[in-house]
Amino acid sequence: MTWITTPLTADLLRGALDVELTAHGLLPHRLPAWARAQCADPQLAMVESQPSGVRLAFRTRATAVELETRPTKRVYVGAPPRPDGLYELLVDGRPADRGSVSGGDTLTIDMTAGTAEHESGPPGTVRFTDLPETDKTVEIWLPHNETTELLALRTDAPVEPAPDPGRPVWLHHGSSISHGSDAAGPTSIWPALAARLGGAELINLGLGGSALLDPFTARTMRDTPADLISVKIGINLVNADVMRLRAFTPAVHGFLDTIREGHPTTPLLVVSPILCPIHEDTPGPSAPDLSSLSNGQLRFQAMGDPAERASGKLTLGVIRDELNRIVTQRSADDPNLHHLDGRELYGEQDHADLPLPDNLHPDAAAHRRIGERFAELVFTKGAFAGSTEAST
Repeated sequence: MTWITTPLTADLLRGALDVELTAHGLLPHRLPAWARAQCADPQLAMVESQPSGVRLAFRTRATAVELETRPTKRVYVGAPPRPDGLYELLVDGRPADRGSVSGGDTLTIDMTAGTAEHESGPPGTVRFTDLPETDKTVEIWLPHNETTELLALRTDAPVEPAPDPGRPVWLHHGSSISHGSDAAGPTSIWPALAARLGGAELINLGLGGSALLDPFTARTMRDTPADLISVKIGINLVNADVMRLRAFTPAVHGFLDTIREGHPTTPLLVVSPILCPIHEDTPGPSAPDLSSLSNGQLRFQAMGDPAERASGKLTLGVIRDELNRIVTQRSADDPNLHHLDGRELYGEQDHADLPLPDNLHPDAAAHRRIGERFAELVFTKGAFAGSTEAST
């Protein structure tokens, strides 16, 4: 086979807000460089560089495609090994193949000691073959949970960037649940599922552990062109125990004010947390359950005391009530501002059917349920209804 190597450039990427030129290729980012410079948190640096919702998109007659990358694998001390991240290939919008890249760098995280060690490793290649020999749009969705340096794109026919699909752009921000947590793959994270069902083009700012009402995230959203916007607020504020109710209310107002500076009339949906029993009435912080680690499992527990609500500590119940009040107040002057109770996406009955395996994150089946619910409640019936046409 004679391979054609196409230079990797930003115009081949969708869903990334910045592209870093490395010594050997490109590193997609989901926050711009100026925003990354305003926060030295290693957790944020890790998750914003994990390309959730980021995909290569190009037109070609190629029947074979190779993508060479250097992924960063995560290893949690005491926890079961994580599976390799998945690369999912779509042809004209339809799933066609999937694969993984072995090798790469390793980030070893010790949650009990609060340390992380990075070790360099070799690049690897994922190959897709037997594609139809016709003009087609090929998308390669990158692993939602592995930092992925792109090194080379090789095909057996020429490649050009895919044209704008003409779908409304949906900009979404949320926590690790929006990031993808334990979804089955990059096209199965709930925002990707909802976007496909709703006929939207996704930009995913789901940032694991980092949906903290950061002003730089609001400014990023303000400056990003979008036709539809949603923000899912709550669980990380409780997890990290970063503020009290007195700070939370003006922080939400400020976050929404900033987005509205760039998008004064865009449909804007505020989504409160899905059900999470350990934090419904118990404040954070949350922490790994060390007894579960000793059994080769990773589970989380709430470390707060329900009595601390009286002093302003946040729980999911407190946050839901306050978000509902804030949106009700603001929507009197902002008819394009909407609210969705997250328990409509995943509530008591869903938890009975599909419990959170680690007490915080939905599994693959729950991601699918949440994505389908969001598409129905928001794209078909709710805040985004009429803004898109349902995908076939």
